[in-house]
Amino acid sequence: MKIVKFILSLLLTAGLIYQMGRPITLKEPVADKPGTFKETVIPPIGHFFSPFAGFWQNAESLKDYVPQQLEIPEMKGKVKILFDERMVPHIFAENLEDAVFAQGYVTARFRLWQMDMLSRLPGGRLSEILGADLVETDKMMRRRGLAQSAETTVNSWQQSPETFQLIEAYGRGVNKYLQQLNAKDFPLEFKLLNYAPENWAPIKSALVKKYMDLTLCFAEEDLEATNALQVFGQDLFNKLYPEWNRKQSPVIPTGTKWNFTPPSPAGQKQEIQEAIGLIHHKVYPKERELVGSNNWAVSGSKTKSGKPILCNDPHLQLSLPSIWFEVQIHTPELNAYGVSIPGIPGILIGFNANTAWGETNVGQDVLDWYRIKWTDATKTAYEMDGEIKKASLVVNPIRVRGQEEPVLDTVRWTEWGPVVYESDQNPRHDLAMHWLANEAPNPSDIATFLGLDRGENYDDYATALTHYDYPAQNFVFASKSGDIAITVNGKFPIKEKEQGRFVQDGSLSANRWKGWIPRTDIPKVKNPGRGFVASANQHSTDPSYPYYYNSSSFDDYRGRYLVQQLSSMDSITPEDMMALQNSNYSILAAEGLPAMLDHLDTAGLDAVAAGLVAKMRTWDFRFDADKVEPAIFEEWWGHFYEMTFDEVLAWKDSMPMLMPENWRLIELATSSPNDPIFDVTNTPERETAREIATSSFKKTLAAMADDLVNPTFNWSSKKGTEILHLARIPAFSRKNIAVGGYRQALNAISERHGPSWRMVVELGDEVKAWGVYPGGQSGTPGSPFYDNGIEQWRKGEYNELFFMKNTEDARKPILFRIEMN
Repeated sequence: MKIVKFILSLLLTAGLIYQMGRPITLKEPVADKPGTFKETVIPPIGHFFSPFAGFWQNAESLKDYVPQQLEIPEMKGKVKILFDERMVPHIFAENLEDAVFAQGYVTARFRLWQMDMLSRLPGGRLSEILGADLVETDKMMRRRGLAQSAETTVNSWQQSPETFQLIEAYGRGVNKYLQQLNAKDFPLEFKLLNYAPENWAPIKSALVKKYMDLTLCFAEEDLEATNALQVFGQDLFNKLYPEWNRKQSPVIPTGTKWNFTPPSPAGQKQEIQEAIGLIHHKVYPKERELVGSNNWAVSGSKTKSGKPILCNDPHLQLSLPSIWFEVQIHTPELNAYGVSIPGIPGILIGFNANTAWGETNVGQDVLDWYRIKWTDATKTAYEMDGEIKKASLVVNPIRVRGQEEPVLDTVRWTEWGPVVYESDQNPRHDLAMHWLANEAPNPSDIATFLGLDRGENYDDYATALTHYDYPAQNFVFASKSGDIAITVNGKFPIKEKEQGRFVQDGSLSANRWKGWIPRTDIPKVKNPGRGFVASANQHSTDPSYPYYYNSSSFDDYRGRYLVQQLSSMDSITPEDMMALQNSNYSILAAEGLPAMLDHLDTAGLDAVAAGLVAKMRTWDFRFDADKVEPAIFEEWWGHFYEMTFDEVLAWKDSMPMLMPENWRLIELATSSPNDPIFDVTNTPERETAREIATSSFKKTLAAMADDLVNPTFNWSSKKGTEILHLARIPAFSRKNIAVGGYRQALNAISERHGPSWRMVVELGDEVKAWGVYPGGQSGTPGSPFYDNGIEQWRKGEYNELFFMKNTEDARKPILFRIEMN
């Protein structure tokens, strides 16, 4: 009997082990499709819980970091990597190629899964690991041409042997780390999703670049503007959507003289050559919020030490792991410290012994849409200047986890680019995308940042920028010798007036861009008389600049406040600059709240409402975490805006529609309170700004009734800032972070966006720098270095950055070392 029980137990155990080692497929019915089921594949849970190869192997403690000696025959020299108390690697190499190899190695050691995801997303390969729910995302990426563009980028890099050699060296470093791994060593996310990392190759670095291109230079609102113009007519369109805010403080100071004439005149205003009709495409998601940043440099004439100070804080979507990886690279030709993006060699924002540099997004529109005129319903040929052109049909096979056959998606390519939006009902609305980032970049664009890393003066900075095409950035600069500068840098198309603001006729080659703005003519300023340079994603120049450019995302508040503050400051210290980076003051509130209060009819308000009005009148316009006023303003402003522009919002559900900017509402409420735009369309009365301000305030009171009697309610709880894991795994995310800030303040923290790296550098006889980011060096959720920087970042505190002089520098503790021979 015992042997029977033993055999049964053995069979049961074997069966359980077998089942736990197999993926599980769950089926759930699809709504509105009887008999159709959606399949979700769950990875084998046995592997994940295995004590030998599962998640237990990913727990980390300080004692796990032990010295290593690695024999790497393909290296040209010796490398020493010293990890400081925050796990920042300090790479000391005998040549640049070995240094970049080591950078790839250590980045993969701490961020391997993140690197995989940053390359998979733009490549349209998420469905392979995450299943059918991601097919539409993969299609969107493929239709935008990102995979083909990455191949174009690699081909361009290969034209610069020096650049390509470094990109390959970085990849070899990643792969050297991969070769040391067993399945038990894979980062936790690979185990959760039951797949293995792939070898790194230049195409993956190119895809990471495409990820940044998509984030930083994909902004446009052509479809929305085209619909708005046709719905409202030219006069009302001009009133609602002016391109220039007269209060703006541009990156290059107003009144700057331009000592050049464009090679070709700006031309006439771009017209919609043929009525296109209202466009009803569902617009693909766009990265809009806070894809910006702040940067500035002040000259020694305005600082307490008499030395320049440079500051930078790029605003991006906040994530765990962080988008940035902190590193120092030391070779005979350079010694630089700062942050890099996992997957790309070099330091993008940082400093060396002589200079410092940083970037903010320029935001000019470099993506235009063209209506394709097909010759017939097959959509295989189209008209161009009266001739017939063949479309290239590219079939994209999208592999899907749990499915044997790939999903096939055919993308039609034209001379303009891929046809992203197609309509079976109205082929006249098939739209091709012409995007600068689908063109070949400068072959040596990586040399931009390596050039900055090794730069010693302004001339080196200016030379490095000539290698850079896109995404366009405002490169700020300061040097120990006293120079400060900023350059609106990139490759910019020459456009006719308003070209690219609306959908254009793709059957006319005359609608192409008119060439490229010469490098000598791009906006820049060095050592301005006001003693500082500054950018916060505002307009690059005032309207006197001879070339036309447009954008859907220029800032109207942070840049103005930054210029105001720097203009009024003297004897500036690094601590002053840290405080400015963390400022929660908003000009939008400072101008928007009075615009509403001045029109509010307070007659008949009860004591509670009257008390709130009094509270708002004394608010200092700072979006501090523990204040209630910011929450009231945000709610009230939202209702005020929606009620004012009700005739615009009425179209939002049926088609893309351009929304007026906030500054335009402030201007109308202040100078034209009786404008017809304030009249609510679905009421018989004729409303003015007074009625709108009063009604929207009452809506605010009703909407916030419960919040306003909750003693724990404040701006932080309303905003609900969270930093999510890249796979949106709750246990690996950090939610409900008690922090202030506002999307229209210098400390531009919103729900999921904000300052992703804060840096302050004082360029004295010996450079001093401070920095912090909301995350940690490690991508492993079980590591003490996964999110150890969030609390400092939340409180506005900084780390003094350890800029090591040599491998024997003992000013701060070293946790462990890796030596490569």
